[in-house]
Amino acid sequence: MTISTSSHGHGYQALLSYLNDSNTRLISRGLEKEGLRVTPDFSITQSDHPDALGHPLTHSSITTDYSEALLELITSVQTTRQGLISELEATHKFVLNNIGDESLWAGSMPCRLDGNDSIRIAEYGDSNIGQLKHVYRKGLDVRYGRIMQSIAGLHFNFSLSDEFWNTLKDAEKSPATLQEFKSQKYFALTRNFRRYSWLLMYLFGASPALDQSFLEGRKHDLERFDEKGTLYRPFATSLRMSDLGYSNNAQSSLNICFNTLENFTNTLTNAIHTSYPRYEEIGLHDSEGYTQLNTNVLQIENEYYSSIRPKRTTLSGEKPTAALNERGVEYVEVRCLDLNPYLPLGIDETQIAFVDAFLLFCLLEDSPVLSAEACEELEGNFSSVTTDGRRPNLTLKRLDEEISLTSWATEILSRINDYAALLDNTENTTLHQESIALQQAKVDDASLCPSARILEDMRTEQQSWLELAGSLSNQHKHTLTAATDMAAIQHEFERLAAQSHDNAEQIKQGDTVSFDKFLSDYVS
Repeated sequence: MTISTSSHGHGYQALLSYLNDSNTRLISRGLEKEGLRVTPDFSITQSDHPDALGHPLTHSSITTDYSEALLELITSVQTTRQGLISELEATHKFVLNNIGDESLWAGSMPCRLDGNDSIRIAEYGDSNIGQLKHVYRKGLDVRYGRIMQSIAGLHFNFSLSDEFWNTLKDAEKSPATLQEFKSQKYFALTRNFRRYSWLLMYLFGASPALDQSFLEGRKHDLERFDEKGTLYRPFATSLRMSDLGYSNNAQSSLNICFNTLENFTNTLTNAIHTSYPRYEEIGLHDSEGYTQLNTNVLQIENEYYSSIRPKRTTLSGEKPTAALNERGVEYVEVRCLDLNPYLPLGIDETQIAFVDAFLLFCLLEDSPVLSAEACEELEGNFSSVTTDGRRPNLTLKRLDEEISLTSWATEILSRINDYAALLDNTENTTLHQESIALQQAKVDDASLCPSARILEDMRTEQQSWLELAGSLSNQHKHTLTAATDMAAIQHEFERLAAQSHDNAEQIKQGDTVSFDKFLSDYVS
């Protein structure tokens, strides 16, 4: 295949050179997939995290996110899409086979909730670190409420090989160390991701509707879809990522625009050491013990919510900001992907291929630093698309000028397709370019977006959001547990579960200080 290189800079040329010459896999990825355990009547479960799944504190691939009901299924780092999907599928099969008559909710917006207290805060045992994780979640409750924490999504971890980074560094004649160069470039990727992530919301947003129990007592501007309790916005793509989903007044003052590693870590460090008046009023204790870890803007760094995070694997007891400062950025975590309720795993290989190409585009295209005005503009675009993305003739802002979503999306997809062609060429496949064509079809015809399909199916079948998502949840459970490889999967995961219980007990036995002392040291 002949690939045009005329309109591209050093990054594209370096990628072309690397793919032609290297035998090393370019991309490593991991997935973290959240899903609510629900009862047969599509209510959030009140049961404990099942022992059969292992200990949530120490299991490497099955844990809980916020609540006892919100499972998080984690893959290892994989260099192939097929390996990633196979591992996530095996974990799903085991979980679904070991939760009795419950199922995993297929959608991002939750099943029926019965108020704040129907969402049980996750428990991690009596060890100091287990208690810390529980108290942190109690803090999220008193700050934002539990209902916001019942939303589920997909986190996509993405990194590139050191061999590629060296090729790119040489092409750009950068004097930086490899660690510095990688951090600079991952931050460049992050800035462009924030510029263009509205496109992911349009293409993959799958939460245009929700059950009214999610908004009990809250003001909102949603419309009533039916008489069964479904609320929606007619042109919404992702209510999960809109202001109705994850929103936080205290954090809005942080103004993190991802221009440099130093600025990013300093801002987060200040936030975890700066007290916030409303959290001071709540206090640290009530009659049942600790209410939050501290009264600061952020209890810990992970409380900061964004659609993408630069990350570094931490050592035992190490803070994320310290790890980043010490060893630089290792990978990025994309956090804005909704679960596609039509897919048994919430994602498929075609979407992974697109996200790969999209992230390479974000990395290798020009990525100027972001001014406060530019941050405001991109946040406005993102918000518009989550709530109104399929509205005909919707316009966004680009460098202070209006541009139609469809023309800008077509432009971006054309650029991404150049990277997709390189990936296809080296893998001897057409999957990446096919994935681009599928996305272009959605731009040309908004009814092909998953958010549109959900509303159309609810109308056609006269189903509420609960009925549609519940039906899909049951279908996926039936499909996955009917697999022929269940015995081998069951055996391996039983071993992992037993090991996790042993490891959790060892951690508890290894504690040498009181929880008060442990917490004081941790937040200092």
